[in-house]
Amino acid sequence: MIKLYYMPPSGNSYKLRILLSLLRVPHETVLVDGQKREHKSEKFLAMNPRGEVPVLEVDGVFLWDSAAALVYLARQFGGEQWLPSAPLEMAQVMQWVALAGNEIQFGLQYARRGMLHDRWTAGDLKQGQAISRVALGVLEGRLHHNDWLTLGRTTIADIACFPYVETAPQAKIALEEYPAIMRWIERCKALPDWAKR
Repeated sequence: MIKLYYMPPSGNSYKLRILLSLLRVPHETVLVDGQKREHKSEKFLAMNPRGEVPVLEVDGVFLWDSAAALVYLARQFGGEQWLPSAPLEMAQVMQWVALAGNEIQFGLQYARRGMLHDRWTAGDLKQGQAISRVALGVLEGRLHHNDWLTLGRTTIADIACFPYVETAPQAKIALEEYPAIMRWIERCKALPDWAKR
């Protein structure tokens, strides 16, 4: 049995909700109460020593990183579509997953968190926006002539990057400056079984 421990505002939780929905994977969801700081409780820290959501529990094993959980779900339930096994194709997908864990996280995710919760993990709004624009520039350049980030189809690359790009306005970055990204967001949301926020 698969359980997803999540908080609705979390973009990293949303990544897993999207892929679970697209792949139609039977699972149970467990809402973690951020107001009560359940993610910092001893019980939760036993599942994820970082004290963050999401956590994907698979037969008693806890995957406490969203990228790791995306990889597991893609390979276990999605076959070659979502994360190919061929080394060069896999690497092309994973470089976008790495972008999500670097410039997107340190820019868009942290700037959003700062604006919404006045919690500045690394730098201030100006620094977060500068890093965000690097990520958005890379994405806009790629999506200008491509519908999807890599391999000519949807993969976990798109899912890994999507949540914090979609919420860029919450980091005070207007997406109207990035028309290719805006079209990609609409393509993603139009996929059958795409999870709603």
